Amino acid sequence: MFVLIPGAGGSAWYWHPVVSELRARGHEAVAVDLPGDDESAGLPEYTDAVVAAIGGRADTVLVAQSLGGFTAPMVCARVPVGLLVLANAMVPLPGETPGQWWGNTGSEPARLAAAEAGGYGTEFDLETYFLHDVPAEVVAAGAGHERPEADIVFNQPCGIERWPGTTTRVLTATGDRFFPVDFQRRVARDRLGIEAETIPGGHLAALSHPSELVDRLVERLT
Repeated sequence: MFVLIPGAGGSAWYWHPVVSELRARGHEAVAVDLPGDDESAGLPEYTDAVVAAIGGRADTVLVAQSLGGFTAPMVCARVPVGLLVLANAMVPLPGETPGQWWGNTGSEPARLAAAEAGGYGTEFDLETYFLHDVPAEVVAAGAGHERPEADIVFNQPCGIERWPGTTTRVLTATGDRFFPVDFQRRVARDRLGIEAETIPGGHLAALSHPSELVDRLVERLT
């Protein structure tokens, strides 16, 4: 079974093309809707929701995107997970908050350097950094599913004592402008000691290249 954790805002809709593709290939899949816009809910509540979705299964493939990378290891610390896949995800240290992560990893200098090298704008906007490779019809369909991320989560620590022993893979999209590919590779090496694998697409690869992402999610499983 695949359980998919969305990024900021917590909308399960983000994963809908991947869920459809996985089910078409005969896999069970569920995307977890998180209360991302709720100022009374944060990482512990996100973790509770994902743990509930997993239930008693021990062979789950847990997939996390962007901010979902903070919830994923907390889930793995609580329930058995067969495989953890971080897809364009933040990789936290134990006790680190999402608010600290940006400076600790040097994400902003990496974003600016990639923009200058790539010839696109350094000033952050959704079109340039998130939607540049997402089909227009998908962007239009997603407008009603957008939610802001409440501030509470950015001051909450990743509640693990050490990175869980769960087998972990890191997938980084070659066209990700928000978390550039070289940045993600460095973070994966420095924090997990593993090499990131590349996939096509930008930061929202599940919306722009769902089939290719699913190809990578299911490889090695059969």
